[in-house]
Amino acid sequence: MTLQVLMPPALRDACGKAGMSPGIVSHNHVFLTGVTGAGPDGTMPETPQAQFEACFAKIAGVLAEAGLTLDALVEMTSYHVGLRDHFDLFVTVRLKHLSDPYPAWTAVEVAGLRRIDAVVEIRVVAALD
Repeated sequence: MTLQVLMPPALRDACGKAGMSPGIVSHNHVFLTGVTGAGPDGTMPETPQAQFEACFAKIAGVLAEAGLTLDALVEMTSYHVGLRDHFDLFVTVRLKHLSDPYPAWTAVEVAGLRRIDAVVEIRVVAALD
């Protein structure tokens, strides 16, 4: 089996240091590593909305490496610190970027994330066809 690595240039350094691929094409699906809203320099936006927007931009950037858009998403899992505090805002930002048919989605409350001050990490799976 041949796997195709999806590596946007902006993520190359960080992913190389961590020993991970932002996305992997396997058969008819693309599996993305979870992303937070941290910028390329590692700084975290101060507001949840800015973090959510940055997450969707990163996801779109990885999918673009496979010639896909956010419309290709079939599954999403979001991990939240303070889920109840920002759930409605997250839904608003999510619906700004996604359209019907929406991907299956699970939102999970967590005690913390690897990135300091991160309030969300999003992991997705996309279909190639």
